[in-house]
Amino acid sequence: MAKTIFEETGGNYRQVGDYFIPNLVIPAEEEHKPIAIWGELHGRFLKEHQQMLYMNLLTSGKLNNTFFRT
Repeated sequence: MAKTIFEETGGNYRQVGDYFIPNLVIPAEEEHKPIAIWGELHGRFLKEHQQMLYMNLLTSGKLNNTFFRT
């Protein structure tokens, strides 16, 4: 049986009932230091005026999650 691309890159599966489900692991997030007021203002600017860039950074995990105080 030919290997899938997932198996060729080191992935493996687990069997649940009659199905084989890939064993996926989410990488641990890095610790980020809180940013200053200028970082918060830049994050707000990106969110309001550069929505595409903001969404690309957010979905790729490159947007520092401490841009906004909650």
